[in-house]
Amino acid sequence: MRRNVKILLLCSITWMFVIIYYLQTNGETKTENRALRLKENVAVSQYGDESVVGTGVQMSPQTFETTDGRLTWNYFDEAAYVARGGLREGEDPYVRNRFNQEATDNLPSNREIPDTRNKMCRQKKWQIEDLPPTSVIITFHNEARSTLLRTVVSVLNRSPERLIKEIILVDDFSDYAEDGEELAKIQKVRVLRNEKREGLMRSRVRGAEAATASVLTFLDSHCECNTNWLEPLLERVAENATRVVCPVIDVISMDTFQYIGASADLRGGFDWNLVFKWEYLNPMERQSRQKDPTQPIRTPMIAGGLFVINKAYFEKLGKYDMKMDVWGGENLEISFRVWQCGGSLEIIPCSRVGHVFRKRHPYTFPGGSGNVFARNTRRAAEVWMDEYKQYYYAAVPLAKNIPFGDIQDRLILREQLQCKPFKWYLEHVYPELSVPHTTSANFGEFRQGIYCLDTMGHLLDGTVALYQCHHTGGNQEWSLTNGGLIKHHDLCLTLDKYAKGAQVVMRICDGSDGQKWRYLSPDGLVKHTRLPLCLDSRYNDVRGITAERCNSHLDSQRWTLAGSI
Repeated sequence: MRRNVKILLLCSITWMFVIIYYLQTNGETKTENRALRLKENVAVSQYGDESVVGTGVQMSPQTFETTDGRLTWNYFDEAAYVARGGLREGEDPYVRNRFNQEATDNLPSNREIPDTRNKMCRQKKWQIEDLPPTSVIITFHNEARSTLLRTVVSVLNRSPERLIKEIILVDDFSDYAEDGEELAKIQKVRVLRNEKREGLMRSRVRGAEAATASVLTFLDSHCECNTNWLEPLLERVAENATRVVCPVIDVISMDTFQYIGASADLRGGFDWNLVFKWEYLNPMERQSRQKDPTQPIRTPMIAGGLFVINKAYFEKLGKYDMKMDVWGGENLEISFRVWQCGGSLEIIPCSRVGHVFRKRHPYTFPGGSGNVFARNTRRAAEVWMDEYKQYYYAAVPLAKNIPFGDIQDRLILREQLQCKPFKWYLEHVYPELSVPHTTSANFGEFRQGIYCLDTMGHLLDGTVALYQCHHTGGNQEWSLTNGGLIKHHDLCLTLDKYAKGAQVVMRICDGSDGQKWRYLSPDGLVKHTRLPLCLDSRYNDVRGITAERCNSHLDSQRWTLAGSI
């Protein structure tokens, strides 16, 4: 009898735990994803029996009751929405988006991610009632539905409700309008769709013009906002409307979608090729941050995808260059403009947002991505870099052949805003970017009649030769620096063997004696600085350009340097 009582008691306790676990789990499921609440008018009129969004896939509202039983919400059907844009059987998961779509589709929109902030950030408290609400602007083109939805959900779930005025999704003419239209049923989400492909800059401006909040927050469409990401950003902008602030950008793996914390000791920079790069703070700054890792980081450049800015200031500064196309170079342009026109750029370590970094773009660029990036970058260089743009053209000679369009309106804007020169930017914002000491005294072609010095497509350790001039740069673009280097990109003409008849080859520029030449006018000889040897084309068809004993009477040693700057 006693044994039966024990068994009955054990069974009762087991069932009690099962029921408690079920109620807890069920309660969490009902309340944890508040981001998926539907707008009241949508729940009745658009989510009835006729809410068919694709063949064999129906979307129906999920009705849940709040914990106090007084309010019932209808929720967005996440599973059906993602399934509609899912992979077809046998489809490569990387083809559409250049990241693993299978991995992202298998994750819930409200998955847990690690809090990657410093512990001092977690202890900070913000006066939410004193902060301005923001309009979050997200542009997208053929984005995977699961990543787009997860971006929206992370904004709504990890932000104080009062601080999100609205989320404006700008659909840049995606193949399927339903990708965005369905999300317009979620509370606080508005969707604008372009009638043609406009690109990132024009799409963001459209979203900004439609925004009703006094502060704009720009995000990419494959992000995940972390805990308390918004408050520290809004705090800095509320204190000073000329601050443009960014979060620390964590990494979301393009293969597994694992969320990985990034270092907070980084800032944005660039080389003279004007390509953005992350760089570590100097030792003094890192040591200072050890005392207070929550302090803002001044950054010469922003990555461009994620930032917060006062709307009135954004408009005063000239928004974006509307003649830039698709993507690329816009972060460079807005960074120069903010700093040179009286503002500042900051990275806020207590704000963390994850971002999927891809190795390739999933969409096409009219005219090719390289040409579009070069065109956009040229526009920024021509407007903002003054005489220092020559170093960009020295680093990327091919850019000189890319038309960049009319920039008169941006030059007028610069004058109206009374912006500082680029020299000021280098001295006060980015002194670490050293100006090349061996500046290009001459830049263009080395000619002999109708033939030009040409790399012949060779690279490191390759020989050079004469080829018919085509006057389009490329393999025939050279610079003769004040230091005596004959450069093609980062390769220099080098005399390896100090002997008559030695072939001239291309090596990485290091300023060694074997790379130093002197152009002698009016004879046109290109003479080695230490030896009586000159560049000679007499054996061009067999050995390319060689170094021979100097003789000004030989046509094979007489060169014209054309296209000088």
